[in-house]
Amino acid sequence: MSRDVYKGYLALGKAPDPDSHVLASFYFEAEDADNAAQAIAAESSVGTWTELKTMKPQIRNSLAAKVYSLDKKKGLVKIAYPIDLFEPSNIPQLLSDIAGNIFGMRELENLRLLDFELPKAYVKSFKGPAFGLEGVRKMIGTQKSRRPHWGTIVKPKVGLSPSENAKVAYEAWVGGVDFVKDDENLSNQKFCPFEKRVALTLEAKDKVESETGEKKIYAPNITAETNEMLRRAEFVKAHGGNCIMVDIITAGFASLQTIRNANFGMPIHAHRAMYAAFARNPKHGIAFAPLAKLARLAGVDQLHTGAIVGKMEGAKKDVLEINDWLRGEWFGLKPVFPVASGGIDPLRIPRLLEIAGTELVINAGGGIHGHPQGTRAGAKALRQSYDAWKKGASLEEYAKTHKELAAALGKWGERKLESI
Repeated sequence: MSRDVYKGYLALGKAPDPDSHVLASFYFEAEDADNAAQAIAAESSVGTWTELKTMKPQIRNSLAAKVYSLDKKKGLVKIAYPIDLFEPSNIPQLLSDIAGNIFGMRELENLRLLDFELPKAYVKSFKGPAFGLEGVRKMIGTQKSRRPHWGTIVKPKVGLSPSENAKVAYEAWVGGVDFVKDDENLSNQKFCPFEKRVALTLEAKDKVESETGEKKIYAPNITAETNEMLRRAEFVKAHGGNCIMVDIITAGFASLQTIRNANFGMPIHAHRAMYAAFARNPKHGIAFAPLAKLARLAGVDQLHTGAIVGKMEGAKKDVLEINDWLRGEWFGLKPVFPVASGGIDPLRIPRLLEIAGTELVINAGGGIHGHPQGTRAGAKALRQSYDAWKKGASLEEYAKTHKELAAALGKWGERKLESI
């Protein structure tokens, strides 16, 4: 294949207009950096592996992506895509462009989409979150206290019956949890049919709210084929539900946009199951920053970003930067509530709060349901850990007068905190 095909896509040093271009940054490894960088720009805009008789000068002049920054030593390239390449409010088309065929090109040994920037007008073509961080806080009543929202995932993640699921949720809510969700692989299996599970768990939520006077949230997992997702969301709403959960990677961004555009009047809790399949290799795939932006465009209200001190990989610097961005201003789209989840227990709460602050939903699954005294005590221990941190007391000292925290320390006190 002639390398001349990919010539003409370099525009180094020419700063593109951010109001009329999508700007994407990549890490790449290739034998011929100049050729590979231009291959990325060509393949994701108007070019291909050979010269085209159908190519008109005006097409190339107006729609060709351009390499405007290239650092061969660091393997970093920045590419500007004319905004006319993109259909408004269409995430699949956006991804097909800046993250499509380019990952399979022979010119590249490795390629990773690190981030992208979008013009204001393009961003505003998307609905974004319906509730956002402040809307979810308003549901629970924490606008003034700014404390973390406490959440849990019903465990075991699969195998419980609908009534057992509701009982676990009830115990967690009574213990002090604000938010209960299904796990990522629980949907409508025969051992726990969706409709019965949702109905019974929402009854349990109503009972707890009546008993405690506190507002609670339940996010059933509606992930399925798109039309079925719509039907399940309708069912949740009809039964008094106040949140839905979607596995946004496996369901796909088109399905996610469909759910958001339907305007069910319930926050969308976004789980990122399968994300690591194309992100774990630091040299190839897609970093989390682009996916966080896509999720916010599509309209999620809560998004799993990493626990930093938990069981899942995720560099502290990256997670904190993404959390800050999700909570920040972005052309008028509402901020998203970051979710810390995965391997969290009461022992890890103080360190997590020191690192990440309190503008978080903190989800603990095993760290609640694995408590020696059961789910209710596990939820109390989590809250007691926060109370100790807020008062500046050590967990050991606070546990002397709080039996649930003492039992948690007894079980997990020897746990190796290698990630803290």
